[in-house]
Amino acid sequence: MQKIFVIQSPTAMDKFLDLKQKLAIVHDLQMAAYVLSWDQETYMPPGGAEARAQQLGTLFSLAHEKFTTDEIGHLLDDVKEYEASLPYDSDDASLIRVARREYLKKTRVPSEFVARQTETQALSYNTWVKARPQSDFHAVLPWLEKILDLSREYSSFFPNGSANDVNSPHHIADALIDLGDPQMSAADIRRVFGELREQLRPIVRAITSQPPADDSCIRQFFPEAQQLKFALDVAQQLGYDLTRGRQDKTAHPFMTHFSIGDVRITTRVKEYDWSEAFFSTIHEAGHAMYGQGHARALERTMLAEGTSSGVHESQSRLWENLVARSKNFWEYFYPKLQAAFPSQFQNVSLDTFYRAVNKVEPSLIRTDADEVTYNLHVMMRFEFELQMLEGKLAIRDLPDAWDETITRDVGATPPNLSQGVMQDVHWYGGQIGGAFQGYTLGNILSAQFFDAALRAHPNIPEQIRRGEFSTLRGWLQQNIYAHGAKFLPNEIIQRATGEGLNIQPYIAYLHGKYGELYEL
Repeated sequence: MQKIFVIQSPTAMDKFLDLKQKLAIVHDLQMAAYVLSWDQETYMPPGGAEARAQQLGTLFSLAHEKFTTDEIGHLLDDVKEYEASLPYDSDDASLIRVARREYLKKTRVPSEFVARQTETQALSYNTWVKARPQSDFHAVLPWLEKILDLSREYSSFFPNGSANDVNSPHHIADALIDLGDPQMSAADIRRVFGELREQLRPIVRAITSQPPADDSCIRQFFPEAQQLKFALDVAQQLGYDLTRGRQDKTAHPFMTHFSIGDVRITTRVKEYDWSEAFFSTIHEAGHAMYGQGHARALERTMLAEGTSSGVHESQSRLWENLVARSKNFWEYFYPKLQAAFPSQFQNVSLDTFYRAVNKVEPSLIRTDADEVTYNLHVMMRFEFELQMLEGKLAIRDLPDAWDETITRDVGATPPNLSQGVMQDVHWYGGQIGGAFQGYTLGNILSAQFFDAALRAHPNIPEQIRRGEFSTLRGWLQQNIYAHGAKFLPNEIIQRATGEGLNIQPYIAYLHGKYGELYEL
């Protein structure tokens, strides 16, 4: 008897599994490139710069090519029925939805451009690392001009501002902003920043008109090894898992993740400024706990990452500022700090130390700025980005514009370019446009998320006083970490807080904390 074999056509589930596997390969290529990027910013010898730029260009362009194939497009069409049968918040429906959104965006960008941009960014970064200590803006100027040209070129692929909202009014920066903060435009950010600026001005004026707090206790000599150990010990107690992470030194601190099981942080150390390494470590550990907290089912997919730069930054700023600069926190940790550095802190009261780590004054360096003046640094950079993209500010004129604006807006004048226009890596190793707004959005959201956590668990402050962080971390895990990039920023904010982006919890936090500190 002859057997008859019936060839069945692939089901929607088969198509989805095929799509998921192809997306996983793209993800693997991107993570391999991120490993090379991490090495470039930590241990790579200077002689490897040119080859590393080419290697990164190859990997990122290859990942881009594999993702933007017609086959991926057809599979995304084929799984629409399967997607429609699933709950909106399911992992599979979310992966399809996010992949389709990214596909619409990335199919507009040629692979050749991705390779060219990546190589330029890598070479520019290495030039900046060498030029920054010497304040040699002349060395980075031609690279910065190339970065600006590439940023404009990227925007040109999106003549309507965004691949996903073709009818919206747009600015040349909108497509760049969309890379880090989807759903936000230049107009949206200007509106939020304008409202925030008006609320901040009276606080800044009231505090900076007073004599600054004495912070000499944290500006003594602190051996590097002891600083790093204390900071990392605290980060572990907060919840950073060193079996799935590590810390290294770099020129500009960052967090990077290669998988949920490998999320790394970096810091930098000043032996005569204890706060630099400590708060950088806690900041990056906040990012890292977000990365380590993604649901395991999201591993090896594009959902295993943060939903936006603003939401990601909210996690680092929440742990760095609302937790690690709070009085409750130091009521527990200050005796441990005194034990670690007895000669520096044995005769310093908790109140003196607490005022020192919350000192408000005009400052030059964004990453060192206090909570009250920090956003002035971000707003200045954001406006510069728009002006450069619009052609209203030439790269050669940027140093003078920087010095003039920071003197006027912040009240501090840089003595050199390394403390001025060359301090941040973002433009020199990335893009111009969309590079900075996430920091202030993160500040706003940090207070909004923390406020929501307190409504759910009013005992969190008392737990922090006892050195217990599991309840706060558990709320963040459930409401933010676990979801990764499943939801758009506005969706995750609404789900976690019950409302959209709102600056009032942040303003109330600043008024409460600094009103008490400075008797406003």
